[in-house]
Amino acid sequence: MEDKILEILDNIHEAKTLIEINDMLGLTTAEELKELQDTLEKMSEKYIIYKTKKERYILLKNCTNLKIGRLALNKKGFGFVILDKEEDLYISENDLNGATHDDTVLAEITRNGIKREGRIVRILNRNLSDLVGEIIKLDNESFGLKLDDTKKDLEIIIDRDSAKDCVEGHKVVVKILKELGKKKYLAAVKTIIGHKDDPKVDILSIAYKYSFDPDFGSEVEKELDYIPNEVSEKDLVRRRDLTNEIIFTIDGSHTKDIDDAISYEKVGNLHRLGVHIADVSNYVKENTALGDAAYERGTSAYLADTVIPMLPHKLSNGICSLNEGVIRLTMSCVMDINEQGKVVNYDIFPSYIKSSKKMTYECVNQILMNNIVPDGYEPFADTLKQMNNLAHILQKEITNRGYINFDLDEAEVIQNESGVAVDIVKRERYDGEKLIESFMIVANETVASHIYNMDLPFVYRVHGTPNSEKIDDFVNLVKLMGYQIKTKAVDLSPKSMQKLLNELGDIPEFEILSSMLLRSMKKAEYSTENIGHFGLASKAYTHFTSPIRRFPDLTVHRLLKKYLVEKDMSMQTIRYLENNLVELCEHSSEREVASINAERDVLDMKMAEYMESHIGEEYEGIISSVTNFGMFVELPNLVEGLIPVKSIKGDYYNYVPELLSLVGNSTKKTYRIGDKVKVKCVAASKVTAMIDFELVKEDIKNDGSKE
Repeated sequence: MEDKILEILDNIHEAKTLIEINDMLGLTTAEELKELQDTLEKMSEKYIIYKTKKERYILLKNCTNLKIGRLALNKKGFGFVILDKEEDLYISENDLNGATHDDTVLAEITRNGIKREGRIVRILNRNLSDLVGEIIKLDNESFGLKLDDTKKDLEIIIDRDSAKDCVEGHKVVVKILKELGKKKYLAAVKTIIGHKDDPKVDILSIAYKYSFDPDFGSEVEKELDYIPNEVSEKDLVRRRDLTNEIIFTIDGSHTKDIDDAISYEKVGNLHRLGVHIADVSNYVKENTALGDAAYERGTSAYLADTVIPMLPHKLSNGICSLNEGVIRLTMSCVMDINEQGKVVNYDIFPSYIKSSKKMTYECVNQILMNNIVPDGYEPFADTLKQMNNLAHILQKEITNRGYINFDLDEAEVIQNESGVAVDIVKRERYDGEKLIESFMIVANETVASHIYNMDLPFVYRVHGTPNSEKIDDFVNLVKLMGYQIKTKAVDLSPKSMQKLLNELGDIPEFEILSSMLLRSMKKAEYSTENIGHFGLASKAYTHFTSPIRRFPDLTVHRLLKKYLVEKDMSMQTIRYLENNLVELCEHSSEREVASINAERDVLDMKMAEYMESHIGEEYEGIISSVTNFGMFVELPNLVEGLIPVKSIKGDYYNYVPELLSLVGNSTKKTYRIGDKVKVKCVAASKVTAMIDFELVKEDIKNDGSKE
């Protein structure tokens, strides 16, 4: 029956009644009518069909203005419906229709443009997993839960038996037992994280919220007993011995999970670059508790100075980490690269190495940028300089083909021994960081191209072509701001986007506008279908270089072994992989988003914590975003705060979405993105992760004039 309904409604763009569909199908009996009604209801529950309030039915795919997605609320009240493979939908606070954060919703598009807007039509499913909060006393005998996620407007009562080890102020993870009423639930304590005042509990609470559990569980712990501390002789069989080669690692000074090492030699006119990646797949096997735990996490989470690893420390910091002076198993990609930055020959093979030195970016940058050689680096200085020369060649090659270098600033939190944020600084990237990035890119491309040419199932890192309407809207906004843009959005190639970004390079609002341009493009994700990577201007790309901290990289290693070492390319294997890799890619993409959101939440919280001790201080900043309820101002250290529209004195300000501006009703004074303003911090709360600013006297630049 379902197939018949799909066929009959496929090209119908008007909702039909039950009787109309019955007649279209030519059904004649009461039993058939009942079956039709039941099937339509089931299809409606599965979101295949949309049932209107007037009980009419239409295929959801034929309702171009209706979308299903996950609601992501912002702490300021508004939100976005996150949609699969298309631009997210902005939802104002007044259009939520009772929906709360993480609900699966049906939304209607009400406005298209550089920021698509909509309203929630219906709540389809409420996400009640991994609820984290603080235990509060309701009376002498009962506890409630004050949710950390203030965006979830829910009342939680704690089951008495499950709270026997809890005290007021404990941060916990709960499991919903049953619904007690509208937005009211009974829950049981699943995990006690710690007391809210204990160091690191604030960060761990956010980790648990996104399902990054530091505890791997008893089954994984049992399996760890069988993981060796040193590489065994039997594991060296069928591997190439590279222990006599000069191979070293370059990482941050605090890095303990080292998964990539590099080597270099000049061979005639060619540069021979070796990228050697920890062979995690030798220890993390499929269908084991350890493998399942890595899959569920999907990635490590780097939250300020706290790491929630994808793998237990025995592996991530031990047997899998390419530590100095010890033998480690690796998968190597050795490439011969010409002076134009093209890979002319390569080999991918299992190997084992002994890292000659654990280098840090700080010391490497001293050599590359200041010609100062730190103690212990003398034997490697010339090699590093030759590597840097190759890195510049590779950077020129990807730039020439259209690589889009947004190079946006990132904030780093500095904390004291008690875990309190004492400073926020910009994270710096110099030649050493760019060198490693260039080498990893070329290795990832080489591996992806090799398997793509073999036409075998694989995990690609893809980035789709942006929506031309979005880019058009962005270009029009820049023109309305008074700037001339020559780039035409008709030609949506990496080259044209690179040209557009370069045109913005010299204007004062570059950082803000480049960030907006980045957001208007599609998100990179994992896929079995190779559509290329638009941002890198790459025809084939994968993630091969970080298997300690990313599950897709671990999967890529497993596939390389299966195809290149075991030579298993049977139809049975191919069918199995074709069926399973799609779900793996979707899950990995979801976990990557969870990691990004957790990192963002921690950063917001720590920024607010830092600003709590700076209330009353004045700063110069730049307007980074404008909404109908106010404008956000970003300080030079990337801290961002809100100036509520109602706090702007001297006039009533209207929001003009086309210009992303606030305009005074009578004075016509305009505040728009990119304007410099002087602000005072008037409030900050670590609990809500919010910072409030107010304008100080006149803004530095708000009349549209250019500096």
